[in-house]
Amino acid sequence: MGRPTTKSDLLTAAAANYEKLNTFILGLTENEMSTPFDFSADEKKKEAHWKRDKNLRDILIHLYEWHQLLLNWVQSNQNGDSKPFIPQPYNWKTYGDMNVEFWKKHQNTSLDDAKNMFQKSHIEVLKLAETFSNEELFSKGIYKWVGGSTLGSYFVSVTSSHYDWAMKKLKAHRKNCANM
Repeated sequence: MGRPTTKSDLLTAAAANYEKLNTFILGLTENEMSTPFDFSADEKKKEAHWKRDKNLRDILIHLYEWHQLLLNWVQSNQNGDSKPFIPQPYNWKTYGDMNVEFWKKHQNTSLDDAKNMFQKSHIEVLKLAETFSNEELFSKGIYKWVGGSTLGSYFVSVTSSHYDWAMKKLKAHRKNCANM
C-alpha cells in the first residue's frame, strides 16, 4: 500500500504497521534486546538518528514523543491557541536537536514504561484521527493552522510512516547482531 490518502487507509495502515512493529519487537532475542545499537560500520547510515538511538526504549520513546507533538498541536489549535507542529525554539530545520532533547529526557525511562507510553499514545492518536472526517483529514485548506499540507499527512507521518522507520532500524540492528 502506498502512503495513505484517505481516513480509512490512514487507520488501516497505522493499525497494521503498529501490529507489525509489535510482532517484530516480541520476536527480538535476549541478545538483540541487550546489545546496544551500533550502526557506525555502515557508511550509508549517516543521519543523526543512527547515532542517537541506542536501544528499543529510545525508539519507542521517539515514537511516543512524536505522538505527543501531534496530540498537543491539534488540541491547541482546535482550542484557538495557534501553535506550530514543531514547538519553539525548534523548527523543521532544527527538529534533530529536538529529537536529541527527547532522547535525553527519557534516559531514565524504563523499557516497560516506554512500551506502555507508546501503546497509550498510539491509541490516543487513532482516537483523535477518528474524530475527523475524510475531508477534514485529506483536503488542503480545511484548517489554516495546517499550512499547505493536509492534517491527515501529519497523522500518517507520526503513525504508519514512523512505524516503518522504527522497523527499518530494528531490522538493521538484528542484522548487526547476527553478524557479530
